[in-house]
Amino acid sequence: GEEPESLDKEFLRLWVRGQCDPYKDPIPEIPPETLIEFARKYVALFETVTGQEFEYSDPTIAVRDRVRAALARDFPEYF
Repeated sequence: GEEPESLDKEFLRLWVRGQCDPYKDPIPEIPPETLIEFARKYVALFETVTGQEFEYSDPTIAVRDRVRAALARDFPEYF
């Protein structure tokens, strides 16, 4: 039968296992559309576990700048 929806990263393990034997074979590159689906699942898991809506970052701001701003907000004593 089909695997039930899981609340962890089992879907990534199942995908890898469906592509190769991860203990014997090199793990293949994950296609972009599969990575997008994994990202959607992680967002859904976050929302299920926390009960909060996931807040997407502004893609026009460099990752380094977003991380720096978040750290400065949460740990102002270091900035």
